[in-house]
Amino acid sequence: MNQDAFISQLIEELGALTKWFSDLELKFKGVENENQTLHAEIQLLKIENAELKARLNSNSHNSSKPPSSDGYSKRPAFAKTKKGKQGGQNGHRGQTLHQVEMPNTIENYFPGICSCGHSVMAESCSLLEKRQVFDLPKPRLQVAEHRIFGGVCPGCGQMLRGEAPEGVNAPVQYGHNAKALSVMLNSHYKLPFKKIQALFNDLFGYSINGSTVYSAARQCYEKLGPSEEIIKSKIAGSKVAHADETGFRVEGKLVWLHTATTVLFTYFFVHEKRGMGALGSNKSILDRFMGWLVHDCWGSYFKFDMLKHALCCAHILRELEALIENGQSKWAKAFKSFLMRVYLMPFEERVKRRQYIESRYAAICKMGIKSEPVPIKTKGQKGRCKRTKGRNLVERLQKEQQAVLAFAFNEEVPFTNNLAERDIRPVKVKQKISNGFRSFEGAEFYARIEGFISTARKHNRNVFNELCNSFEGHNFLTA
Repeated sequence: MNQDAFISQLIEELGALTKWFSDLELKFKGVENENQTLHAEIQLLKIENAELKARLNSNSHNSSKPPSSDGYSKRPAFAKTKKGKQGGQNGHRGQTLHQVEMPNTIENYFPGICSCGHSVMAESCSLLEKRQVFDLPKPRLQVAEHRIFGGVCPGCGQMLRGEAPEGVNAPVQYGHNAKALSVMLNSHYKLPFKKIQALFNDLFGYSINGSTVYSAARQCYEKLGPSEEIIKSKIAGSKVAHADETGFRVEGKLVWLHTATTVLFTYFFVHEKRGMGALGSNKSILDRFMGWLVHDCWGSYFKFDMLKHALCCAHILRELEALIENGQSKWAKAFKSFLMRVYLMPFEERVKRRQYIESRYAAICKMGIKSEPVPIKTKGQKGRCKRTKGRNLVERLQKEQQAVLAFAFNEEVPFTNNLAERDIRPVKVKQKISNGFRSFEGAEFYARIEGFISTARKHNRNVFNELCNSFEGHNFLTA
């Protein structure tokens, strides 16, 4: 073989070898891309598996699920201790009956004939003991008859007629007290119309119509309009308010009950939307509130820049507890211990150690960012990357550090949003009993009446008396 032929053959072999390396490189890139895709899918499956496990292990202590969902595995509210005593605890006022000075009736019991045959004169006896029995009188409706007379004027001969009192418009009707009782039973005690009808029949012998209960609720709703405006103005002018929202059914559709509440006042309103459509509507008071608003980190609240935000730390503790139980998260355990230490720390000490508290907060968040899986962009899906619950929580804590620590450096800001949650919880009881409202109008009746009743409770007012007064046109707010 001559030199030219050898060189030509060598070039051909080199070209074939180059092509082989090029094909091998393409295959390697394909395998590498496939490996990256499989790795992303594995990470996504791990995240989904962790979410499913967390969902199975979720309860009222590590999530937002209500305690009623725990079933028979529900933990006791207060763990038993060896030193703990049963019954009323120290500081509990109690509701024990006490004897009154002026009983309604008095029955005297004197000694009988002695065994020797003599009897003791009543005048010579002394009082040894008083026993009082508190009982209900037999309930019955009192019927007040209003007789309207007419007569002829002796001067001009015109026929004159007497006028009935205001509100007495029909030959037969229920009075304000009966209406107030039906409204209280329906709104506050969550009794359906048929239950109220049966109760009236059992107690008074009269079966009140469902339409009467509904019209009484409408009348009470209209009478409480000025009271609701007072409640709204009081909350809007307060230093600290709590906000929350929950879904319930109206005509089979999901709507939202929103609340803004303080220690002394409660305001509810119903809206088809949960976010800014409701919070920015004319029913909301957040556009004129300037103080601290405690909430559960719902994003729409942060769109109000004029107020100051404080987050519910009870929600954060439950989320941290879920991470600790399901994933043995070290950063979550550290953050939970840190948050509880700050909560138990005296306020003056918090203020002195503010720099340390804020730096420690940021350090734990950085530890969480490093330990939690990075967000995953799934193939073919638009929008935000897939994040674990732990990643979502630590990013939220890092972003809203000032709102989370608002309780630590502002003495008026509470640690939790429990006030709003307690005030809004009765609607869930209402939903469990009645499964929802038949009309949006009925839901609005409930919101205003329940807000007024909650406000009356906070002022230690008698609810029944205040509802009766409201039917008369005045109550403790408008007087």
